[in-house]
Amino acid sequence: MDYLRPKKKKPDIIDPLSPDFLKRRAAPSMQPQTPPQQGDLASSSIFDEGEKSKKAGQPQHHPTRPSARDPAVLAAALDPNPEFRRRWLRRQIIRDVRNRGQLTKAQRIARTERESLSKSQFYQTSVKKLMPLARQIAGKPIEDAIIQMRFSKKRVARDVKKHLEYARDEAIVKRGMGLGLVKPEADVAADAASVIQGQDQQWPGMVVEDKKGKRRWVGDKSGMYVDEAWATVDEADDLEGITVRLKEEATRIRLMDEREQKRQRKKVWVQLPDRPVTAQRQYCLW
Repeated sequence: MDYLRPKKKKPDIIDPLSPDFLKRRAAPSMQPQTPPQQGDLASSSIFDEGEKSKKAGQPQHHPTRPSARDPAVLAAALDPNPEFRRRWLRRQIIRDVRNRGQLTKAQRIARTERESLSKSQFYQTSVKKLMPLARQIAGKPIEDAIIQMRFSKKRVARDVKKHLEYARDEAIVKRGMGLGLVKPEADVAADAASVIQGQDQQWPGMVVEDKKGKRRWVGDKSGMYVDEAWATVDEADDLEGITVRLKEEATRIRLMDEREQKRQRKKVWVQLPDRPVTAQRQYCLW
C-alpha cells in the first residue's frame, strides 16, 4: 500500500551562485533582532550591596547580612581554646615574676638583633650540585654572595642569584635590615654640622673575624650577610631548593666579642700543675 501514500517532495537543488539562493540567505537577517539583555549580579554576590546603593543613591543593607562583625563568631577562629590561652598567659606571668623582669639572653638578642629566613622554590637539580653553592655563599656579605653566583659557571647559580636578590629585598622590607646608613633629613643635617665642627658621630668601622678565622672590614653594622645556607629536598617530586638565613653585621661583631671573652677566660695550660700533696705517711706501707 506504499503506492497510495503521497510521495514527499524533494527540495529543489539551487545553485549557490544564483540570485534566488542569495535572497533566501539574506531573508533571515532582514528580520528585526531583539536587543541583548544586560546581565546583573546574583542576589548572593558580595558586590550586590554596593551596586544597589549606587543605583538607588542611598545605602541598602542585606536583611540577612550582619552590619558589624560579631566577636562571638570570630572567637571560634581567633581563640578556639580560651582556657588553654589563659593557662599559657598565667605561666608566662609566673616566669616573668620569678625572673624579676630580667630578660634571658635569647630574648635580649631577639629584641636587639634582626634576622630573616627565606626559602626558595624547588629547582630541577640535585643536592650534590646545590650544596657546593650553599657552602660557597655561607658567611659572605649578601652583595659578595650575589657576585659569586653571577660569575659562577653552574646552571643553577642563576636561580640561586635570583633568590638571594629576593631574600635581600624581603629582609629590607619586612625586617628593616640594611638601613643603618639611611637617615632622615634632620639627622643628615645634624651629621653634616658635626662633621663641620670636627665631631663626626658615625661609626668608624672595624675588622671583624668570623668563626672560621677569616677577617673582613665592616663599615656598617646593619649590613647583611649570609649566616647559613642549606639545601631543602622535596622527596615527592624529587626537587631541591635552597634556604638562606640573613643576619646583620652587628650579630657577627657580638659573636666575635663572645669568642674573645671566652678565650681570655680560659686558663693557661701547664704540664705539671700545682696540686696539693695528699696521703703522705711517715713509713712505707709494705
